[in-house]
Amino acid sequence: MSAPVGWYPQADGQLRHWDGELWTEHFAPGVPPVTTAAVGRTGPKASLVAWLVALALLLLFTVAAGATSGVGGVLVILGLAALIVGVLATARGRSPLLRLASRRAGLIMAASGLAVTMVGGAISPNAATNEATGIVSDMSAAPASADPTTTATTATAIPVVTPVVPVATATKSAAAGSALAAVTRLTLKGRAPKTGYTRAQFGQAWFDTDRNGCDTRNDILRRDLQGRQMQNACKVLAGTLAPDPYTGTSIRFVYGASEVDIDHVVALSDAWQKGAASWPAGKRLALANDPLNLLAVQASANRSKGDGDTATWLPANKSFRCTYVARQVAVKGKYGVWVTAAERDAMTRVLATCPTMPLPGPGSASTVAALPRAATQPAPQSAPALALLPAQGVYYANCTAARAAGAAPIMRGQPGYASKLDRDNDGVACE
Repeated sequence: MSAPVGWYPQADGQLRHWDGELWTEHFAPGVPPVTTAAVGRTGPKASLVAWLVALALLLLFTVAAGATSGVGGVLVILGLAALIVGVLATARGRSPLLRLASRRAGLIMAASGLAVTMVGGAISPNAATNEATGIVSDMSAAPASADPTTTATTATAIPVVTPVVPVATATKSAAAGSALAAVTRLTLKGRAPKTGYTRAQFGQAWFDTDRNGCDTRNDILRRDLQGRQMQNACKVLAGTLAPDPYTGTSIRFVYGASEVDIDHVVALSDAWQKGAASWPAGKRLALANDPLNLLAVQASANRSKGDGDTATWLPANKSFRCTYVARQVAVKGKYGVWVTAAERDAMTRVLATCPTMPLPGPGSASTVAALPRAATQPAPQSAPALALLPAQGVYYANCTAARAAGAAPIMRGQPGYASKLDRDNDGVACE
């Protein structure tokens, strides 16, 4: 109950007038102090409690503002604001900041704010689901074709995110023959150490495993480039990657000075850590040269990927992500490369946005390639033959000098090879 109307002593000895609802600004200096009962909850303790409650509500308000969206989110924010103001109004200590309204009005405002907050919370979607759904809806399904003919912007690393739904739920209704259904057939194991990995473990770079007379690199350039200019039936001198599957941009390829790399969709280092370390050499050689596992792409996008799997890297071109992940599933399924739990969940998350995306076929390439035949007898040691061999310790200032000497291309380990001449770090310099 409120104290009766009258004058009441203050800490400084003055008398201040209480009108039954609020303290007024009227003071009566010199009037002898009077003894009367305390007036409601106006002491410093009540004000302190009110401020602490208001601070807690303000913190809740801040969290709600960042975690809610839509109509429900707006109602929660407005309700909490009204609740804070109402709590402050009912305290009404001596500070002018607390004299916002009558106690009765404050109680009504606080009760209304609480009710609005509860209604808003009931109709607002779960914040975590909103965030996950926003991520997934950002990943558009790619066309059914596995050809890299889609559009995007720039190459950036893609952060790892939590799967939206459990794997079993996402794949339960997956169509037969889809890439999503194939994810469940991949072997699930942890990542093994990278110990012992080198590019040389996968054999000669761009080896002609299909025996068509052309190296694998030029096979892929002929397949993926448009408007090609050829030196002969095999060697591509120029062409256009339109568009680059990883970025969606158009890139001009010119032999010896190009921003086009041939990417291993399933990186060789990733494969090494997920089973390939124990394979025979012929199987590793086949994986490194299988057209199913190779794409002509923008060089900087390829290098930003490194040896990342689906859990750690996705192409910036969102419309190509389904095709890209489906291709990784196909390669890993064909060769028995296992996946980690995080990788499997990331594959499921992407392919759940395009559940009818078909699993690419294995292609005609065998999973075990015939190794280069060793010479049955040493080559003749005639002077002309020796003159054609580059001397040990030879150095070429650039690829122009290497070509002029007739040494290009130079494989890693051969005399004259230098990493500065191997722009795409594929083990073949001055291609």
